Order: sequence, then C-alpha cells, then structure tokens
Amino acid sequence: MVLALVLSGAVLALVLLGLFAFGLRRRLIQRPGGTFDCSLRWDAPDPGEGAEAGGKGWVYGVSRYSGDRVEWFRVFSYAPRPRRRLEREAIEVLERRRPEGDEELALLSDSVILACSHRGTRVELAMSEDALTGFLAWLEAAPPGQRVNVA
Repeated sequence: MVLALVLSGAVLALVLLGLFAFGLRRRLIQRPGGTFDCSLRWDAPDPGEGAEAGGKGWVYGVSRYSGDRVEWFRVFSYAPRPRRRLEREAIEVLERRRPEGDEELALLSDSVILACSHRGTRVELAMSEDALTGFLAWLEAAPPGQRVNVA
C-alpha cells in the first residue's frame, strides 16, 4: 500500500514537473517579445497539382521574430532551439486562404493560411488575422536593397 502511494506520488510529481517545464519553456520563448501562435505545414502539397492533404501535416507552434528571420518552435516539445527558421529574403508569398475541410479541425479557430515558398520548399503557415497582418508588414519592412516577394 505504501509502495503504491509512493509510486503514485512520484508519477504525479513527474507529470507536474513536465507541465512546469512546458510553461517555463514557453515563457522563455516569449520573453524577448514578438511572438504569435502559428501552425506550420512544411513541404506542403501543392493544390495546383491536384494534391489533397486535408488536415494532415499541421503542427501547432509559436513563432518569434528575430531580426531578419522568423523562428518557429513546436509547442509540445522541450527543445530550447527553434525547429525551423525562415529568413525574410527567402520567403515568397504564394497565396492566402481560409482552412478547408479537415483543416478546420486541425487548426485554431479563425485561422488564415498563408502559403509560401522558402528556398524551394512549399510552407504553409496558419495564424490569426492580426498575426497575419503583422507578418506581412514584417515581410514588407525589409531593409532597402532586399527583395520582397509579397503577392
């Protein structure tokens, strides 16, 4: 009986420690500012080729502006470094659209999808309308001499 209580307490402590670590990591990511919730689908299928991925491939995350790049972190990860980095000069906006079909279930409500090309890879970012406005303004605010590819 005592062993069961000790094991239950240890499991509960580990779960609480894990949740605390998630919260601490998120605070550390958001500390410098310029963060927004952003789901990402890397190497997304091109709808022009008849590919239909639905809600598959979307990963929920947090993005942070860092100079001339956006750093993307997975929410459900303990990694202190970003999973993806998108450089401003390499981003080409292809289209903007609303989620369709299963995407509505895979993404946060009221998300807008921005399809981009980043160094030849099709990337889709899903974010709120406010975050999208800020992202597009950040893209257009490139220093003089840099090309901006906003459709």
